[in-house]
Amino acid sequence: MTCSSFNDDWEVRRSSDGQTAAIALPHDAMLWEGRSPDAPSGSHEAYFLGGTYRYAKSWFATQELDGKLVSLVFEAVYRHCRVYLNGHDIGGIIGGYTQFEVQLNKYLRLGADNLIEVTVDNANLPNSRWYSGSGIYRPVWLRVVDPIHIERNGIRYKTMSICEPAKFSISVDIANPDGTQVEISVILTHEGVVVAKGIAQGNRTATIQLDIPGPLLWSAESPELYDCTVQIRANGEVRDERKLKVGLRIIEVGGPKGLLINGHPTLLRGANVHHDNGVLGAATFRDAEFRRIRILKETGFNAIRSAHNPASNDMLDACDELGMYAMDELFDNWYDHKTEHDHAPLFEDVWRAETDETIARDRIHPSVIIVSIGNENSEPSSVFGIETARRLAERVRAIDPDRLITAGVNLMSAALGWPVKRKGSISEQPAGKIAPNMNSTMVNAVTNQFTRLMKIVPKLKRTDAVTREMFELLDVAGYNYGTVRYERDAELHPDRAIVGTETVPGDIVQTWLMVEKVPNVVGDFMWAGWDYLGEGGIGTWEYGSVRSRLLKPYPQITAGCGAIDVIGEPGAPALLAQAAWGMLDKPAITVRPLDVAGMKARQTAWRSTDAVSSWAWKGCEGRPAEIQVISRDEEVELCINGSSLGRRRAGLAAGYIARFRAPYARGEITAIGYRHGVETGRSSLRSAGAVRLRMAAESDRLSANRQDLAFLRIGLFDDEGVIEMLDDDQVRITLDGPASLAGFGSGAPATEESYIDDSHRTYRGRALAVIRAGAIPGQIRVRAISERHGVAEVVLIQS
Repeated sequence: MTCSSFNDDWEVRRSSDGQTAAIALPHDAMLWEGRSPDAPSGSHEAYFLGGTYRYAKSWFATQELDGKLVSLVFEAVYRHCRVYLNGHDIGGIIGGYTQFEVQLNKYLRLGADNLIEVTVDNANLPNSRWYSGSGIYRPVWLRVVDPIHIERNGIRYKTMSICEPAKFSISVDIANPDGTQVEISVILTHEGVVVAKGIAQGNRTATIQLDIPGPLLWSAESPELYDCTVQIRANGEVRDERKLKVGLRIIEVGGPKGLLINGHPTLLRGANVHHDNGVLGAATFRDAEFRRIRILKETGFNAIRSAHNPASNDMLDACDELGMYAMDELFDNWYDHKTEHDHAPLFEDVWRAETDETIARDRIHPSVIIVSIGNENSEPSSVFGIETARRLAERVRAIDPDRLITAGVNLMSAALGWPVKRKGSISEQPAGKIAPNMNSTMVNAVTNQFTRLMKIVPKLKRTDAVTREMFELLDVAGYNYGTVRYERDAELHPDRAIVGTETVPGDIVQTWLMVEKVPNVVGDFMWAGWDYLGEGGIGTWEYGSVRSRLLKPYPQITAGCGAIDVIGEPGAPALLAQAAWGMLDKPAITVRPLDVAGMKARQTAWRSTDAVSSWAWKGCEGRPAEIQVISRDEEVELCINGSSLGRRRAGLAAGYIARFRAPYARGEITAIGYRHGVETGRSSLRSAGAVRLRMAAESDRLSANRQDLAFLRIGLFDDEGVIEMLDDDQVRITLDGPASLAGFGSGAPATEESYIDDSHRTYRGRALAVIRAGAIPGQIRVRAISERHGVAEVVLIQS
């Protein structure tokens, strides 16, 4: 088999005005459309405009393809997509997140040019509760195989035992039209050394058992992977070969024993993440996905939840290789509408195929330990909620019995929903017609106005009554905002395993206490680990006389609730989580923004603090500074320019936050931690001196493949590396060399600037530029030119 990139040399045409552009995939057409205050997408999709598009590519099919099966594999297209070959409709997909394959042979012209066209319709908005992107936003692959070949998702494996030697089973599904007897061989290597191999005979499927001496086990803490080669031979000739990475690990879960990975108790320090890549929009690049997982892991997370749709192949590869547990989620919508033009009316037609594709794809990834069948779907006492969950769970187990199954159930929504009599079959219920119920957006709005309800309503007896039947269908009960039920439900249902599928970052201290205290609870996933586009401003604070609201008006672009912002900078919620997890080894100083000091602040349920780690606030001398020192120490002493403000209680008793107030004074601020009166550690922040524009590449090497990315961190730093918060500047990027600017922007929660322009204003002194590799080797000189802070330059090498 050959599977080669089919991403180069496309053209896209926008239907609204006929404008065309030459592109390489992946491509997010929604960034191209731009934004408008009156966009029908509204705050859900960050005021971006929708549209319809036609992608086209001319491709020469050589005579060498004669006798082969030729197809295209699209990792995802958003949405309502049809694929045409030489004018003939050859397939497509309705949904926007599922991989699919189309066969080319019937209309393929060998020895000639062939026209591939892909139509995409994302005009009807809103169809998502967050930024979706548009177009062919994930990679496309040309797949060429012999008639006798390994099915595309035809490999699955299982670790039977991790004792010496480990018992490993691998099964292979074979496409074999004539039923020819074939030989299937499997070779497992580690660092080039063969550790196990086996051979089997068959014609449709085969299972091979391997003994692996001295097994190296996969976990997030030690992500050991083996290289696996599977070959199919017929009449002594290799007809197909597949290479993949496999990880040996065993998952167990249940009641008081919690979650065991390879026999070891494991707690999930989880991050909810959406699929967009910040300044890249929805476009999915391998380097971007690996970067995100690397930063999440460095911050302290050991698990992600792909909210609320299947993760990309590259993200799961990153989880496998870097070590990150994954909860892959199938759907946000079942039959209940959450936005006007969403997936709900289509669900009955597509859920089987989309489930089959995703689960068959996921089962080769050791990182995927849990599959979520939905998020805040139909009210759990309704026929839709119970029967849909049952059908989905049965379908997942039939394809992959070795992953755990959960669903994110909003306990407040469940408790407030109307009771429904369960009668008739689900096929008799009209799609989109469910019990009167509070959907996700409604619940979020109520929660934001009356935050205490989140801690009161789930305690009701009714909550247990209406969720019990749903949770009995799952391996792990997923609680959205239901921490207050952990202890009680562990008593009521001692065999139930529980995971916090969504919790607010500000509750992490008490939440993690419950995770550690209640054996049934296997972990917590905060909303959100990484900030995202759309669902505008649910975590953004408002100041002054502005009326408080959940979703913010134009030009709000991000949700504003991430522990890490859209350009990859961790904030105070990440530090608080580290303290709760026991991973903070010295005090961490954060300061509420001095430019809004004294103004009335309206916070949201999804961000408990607006503080940032900085003492560089130009022009704010004398303003009242609110200082929050995050620390596990019993006490914290704070000094400003050598003068002590005294000690304040910290540690668990204070929610790991010691609070101080003082007039802002330029210079240095130092926090000193004490336990039993003895200093345990200290940290300092200082004001910035004269700052100038600086730029640093996270990596200065690219491959000439049009897919590699270089991330350039841009900031207004002084000579000692201190960044200034309040001296933002307009910066323009220029390139000299065979590459392009893939995205440029900042972590600003509200902006009218476009991520595809070459000019952007810094936010809190920072911005991020992303350079996309070209097709030929060469040197790439990137310059950042500011209006007031000079010029910065980096050189990238593309080979």
